[in-house]
Amino acid sequence: MPVLPALALLALIIVLAPDSAFAHDVARSDRAFVQTVSGPAFFPFFYLGAKHMVTGYDHILFLLGVVLLLRAFRDVVLYVSMFTIGHSTTLLLGVLTGIGANAHIVDAIIGLSVVYKGVDNLGGFARLGLRPDQRLVILVFGLFHGLGLATKLIDLAMPANGLLTNLVAFNLGVETGQILVLLPLVALLGLWRSGASFTSAARLTSALLVACGLIIMFQQTSEYIAS
Repeated sequence: MPVLPALALLALIIVLAPDSAFAHDVARSDRAFVQTVSGPAFFPFFYLGAKHMVTGYDHILFLLGVVLLLRAFRDVVLYVSMFTIGHSTTLLLGVLTGIGANAHIVDAIIGLSVVYKGVDNLGGFARLGLRPDQRLVILVFGLFHGLGLATKLIDLAMPANGLLTNLVAFNLGVETGQILVLLPLVALLGLWRSGASFTSAARLTSALLVACGLIIMFQQTSEYIAS
């Protein structure tokens, strides 16, 4: 099986696993530290931010959908930058102002973002004559991805002492982790794109993205109703 469909299938298995350790959340093992640390702790929070991105399947699935069909590196930089702006804005402002949202609703919208990119890559919107501005769409979904994490951090009630420094460090870690994920992914896509199997494998990958996103939406909606 080609690499990217295999990765998407692995993500599907992780999404289906009960109580997944790779959810859009702060890992249980890190929560006590986040809740009790007092004062600036730049490097620990930088590490936690990078860890969150590298192990956060929802972020990775969405970014995979974003870069999957992009051929020009400048487009990769542009679209990922739009996601970064959105994600960073709501993460920082959300925690600093204490403004969050229901975690299940936000995570369902994050699932929708994965569905959207899968459908878009399959040409679903083009068949309907729709041409959404991808920069704006990615920015908006980035806002929700950041809001989802901000909501989780707000629930942890991070100490006020050193909060700004720790948040900035966490956000820089997230963006560094994003680069660590994207560099090999974009390089792999560049090598693979010239192969005869790319078109069919990209369609399979996009279909798996839709499946993963729908499962996330169903899980989060069900948990919201149950709560």
